[in-house]
Amino acid sequence: MRVLGVDPGLTRCGVGVVEGVAGRPLTMVGVGVVRTPSDAELGLRLVAIEQGIEAWLDEHRPEFVAVERVFSQHNVRTVMGTAQASAVAMLCAARRGIPVALHTPSEVKAAVTGSGRADKAQVGAMVTRLLRLDAPPKPADAADALALAICHIWRGPVTNRLQQAVAQNRLQQAVAQHAAGTLKTPQAQQAPKTPHASKGRTA
Repeated sequence: MRVLGVDPGLTRCGVGVVEGVAGRPLTMVGVGVVRTPSDAELGLRLVAIEQGIEAWLDEHRPEFVAVERVFSQHNVRTVMGTAQASAVAMLCAARRGIPVALHTPSEVKAAVTGSGRADKAQVGAMVTRLLRLDAPPKPADAADALALAICHIWRGPVTNRLQQAVAQNRLQQAVAQHAAGTLKTPQAQQAPKTPHASKGRTA
């Protein structure tokens, strides 16, 4: 499984590609940051992020894209920029038919370090260890992108099985409801009885 992790941001959008399967050593394929100037027009910054992510998709051909789920923050301006960059990443993947998964920061931290409250230094240290790197990737956005990819590789199969189970359950319920409706259909299809005329025709 090859996963592109995206840590969304307008100024620095972390990207990292990890390959492997759960339970076996993982390999870093690439890591970096898509940058945009803070004084540029918003539309141009989003275009730059799109072009950067498209370049990574072209080069590494991931099977999945894992994006950090945007959560509420006190700084509304910051969270809006993060949400916009996140939407661009999801759009780029969806346009190519690549499945997208969203993981919250606490999910990623828990998957990589064992604690949903780990700080960025701990996440960077564990990413370095898990991918057998010489040093933690810089900046932290790049390390977070790799952590997202690792999280999806480890949690993806479980999540997919849960989603398949839910979908199967819904399908069974739909079939059962359809069968119940079919049993009632003959009655529903009976023509309504018309009352007999009680008055004769007068001359």
